[in-house]
Amino acid sequence: MNHVPKRAVTIAGRKTSITIEDALKALKEIASGRNMTASELVAAINSERQHLNLSSAVRVFVLDFYRDQKPQ
Repeated sequence: MNHVPKRAVTIAGRKTSITIEDALKALKEIASGRNMTASELVAAINSERQHLNLSSAVRVFVLDFYRDQKPQ
């Protein structure tokens, strides 16, 4: 079984951790393109999420970001 590492992020001055596999690299790329840190982007995702745990919300955000980039 593969171990998925937890990543520390700070949201509104409070440290928390999320488990997000390789989505972290994509999250950092998206944040960089928006002139944000990964923690700032996670905080933004956190403020808009509904009913998903934070790790799942980050995964869905990354998936939606790249899905929206795909030509129709």
